[in-house]
Amino acid sequence: MIKVAICDDEKNIRSYLASLIRGQKAECEITEYAFADEYLSSGMGHDLLFLDIELEGSASGMDGNAINGMGMARQIRGMEQVKQPVIIFVTGYEKYVYDAFEVEALGYLVKPVNEQKFAEVFGRAAGQIVSEAEQRKKKLVIQYGGEGKAIPLNDIYYMESRNHNIVLYLKDGNMEYYAKIGDLEEELAGQFYRIHRGYLINLFHVEGYDKTEVRMANGDKLLLSRYKYDGFVQAYMDYILEESL
Repeated sequence: MIKVAICDDEKNIRSYLASLIRGQKAECEITEYAFADEYLSSGMGHDLLFLDIELEGSASGMDGNAINGMGMARQIRGMEQVKQPVIIFVTGYEKYVYDAFEVEALGYLVKPVNEQKFAEVFGRAAGQIVSEAEQRKKKLVIQYGGEGKAIPLNDIYYMESRNHNIVLYLKDGNMEYYAKIGDLEEELAGQFYRIHRGYLINLFHVEGYDKTEVRMANGDKLLLSRYKYDGFVQAYMDYILEESL
């Protein structure tokens, strides 16, 4: 499932783009926004963003003035703690094309949007998103110390949610960074399982378990919620079976 956001102040453009997206082969979840502040206050978390480069919105930049689509894109790229979407600009003027490179946009579509051109650009975006998702299955990519860091999944024993941050318990020490455990649970489903509201464990490193706790390969014993026991056992058995094939 590709999470797509359309941010354009023209309702007919939003509706048209949404219809084009539904006409593609990829399964998508589409959310529409009319203004910059609506998107920026939504929590974001989208894989793909179609953004009107001349967007009129009430969101304000650092100087307190309203920002357009390009300003919104710059703001998004400056947010280290949010998921960075693939950006495709939608514009009525080709003069903005070169501005797209500044914020690492994948491409641009000139209004009125041509269906064939849309399919080509969307296909490239979907391919990139799927490829990155496959890579994330093998590595966890995080923002740490102002830069991206890729951590092999098998180096992670488990994760703990603590004060709106995530603590990674690794083979070579611990690491703490900003993230939501619910997002990680969804991203890492299959190899990781949430045994408690505060713990997301790597099934690869499970040494044993009983009704109340799970013993990890690093020696830590973690509380197993009684409401999670049956789901954990099933997930662990499924994981072992898949790994043995």
